[in-house]
Amino acid sequence: MATAKEIRGQIKAIQNTGKITKAMELVAASKMRKAQERVLAGRAYAEGIRRVIANLMQAHPEFGHPIITGRDEVRKIGVIVVTTDKGLCGGLNTNVLKKALGLVKESKVAVEAYTIGRRAGMFMRKVVDDLQAAGENIPDAAEVKDVMGVVNVAVERFVQGEVDEVHLVYSEYINTMTQTPQVMRLMPCPEPAKEVRSYWDYLYEPDSKSALDGLLRRYVESLVYHAVLENKACEHSARMVAMKSASDNAKSIVKDLKITYNKARQASITQEIAEISAGAAASA
Repeated sequence: MATAKEIRGQIKAIQNTGKITKAMELVAASKMRKAQERVLAGRAYAEGIRRVIANLMQAHPEFGHPIITGRDEVRKIGVIVVTTDKGLCGGLNTNVLKKALGLVKESKVAVEAYTIGRRAGMFMRKVVDDLQAAGENIPDAAEVKDVMGVVNVAVERFVQGEVDEVHLVYSEYINTMTQTPQVMRLMPCPEPAKEVRSYWDYLYEPDSKSALDGLLRRYVESLVYHAVLENKACEHSARMVAMKSASDNAKSIVKDLKITYNKARQASITQEIAEISAGAAASA
């Protein structure tokens, strides 16, 4: 059994760790609320641009844009994987990377990767031989420009015919306790659903084809950007829950160690009393 002094040292170390995890929990809770607001705002934008594209494509069905047109044969696919830059957020990254690994293994063709987040980059470098682009150190208040580099590489690779499909793997924010990994085909984009039979047209500058080309690229960018916002909300929620669990575990361990410390201290006192009694009896 450890001595009382050793147990006191363990108790102090665990209490200090508990203070750190409690502080991280509070910070994550604060960031989570702001990330939730950004996700809601991003969902509204994504829905708006989807409706605009649906109207455009109903008005001009003759446009066969490369981002929409599927390939006759799929010889190579690209995978955009979105994770966090930092750890300590439970199984969030593990679940996403499992999805990405499953997609790579199920594919019967060559795979190249584009990553957003340090954890995705570290993992995909080991899984695929071709990592085309990697984005790291994405801020909490992420903007479209923070992901544009990765998105542009993926779009150009697809438009030029270097890859025949591009998939997106990310975490979807459901609520504080639930974050679900998602896999979606990003390109060729499925045609937006025609929710209404009637549609309206627009005034174009310089022309409708150029407008559709720009909007489809913005549409792809908005999907990836929204995935990053979803992942940020998931990150702070998962970290808050993980740190709360760590703080609770620290309290439980300290409680058990205090009981062990009291037993060790009592045993030490009992031993000293026995030694004093034995010495007194021997001298009598």
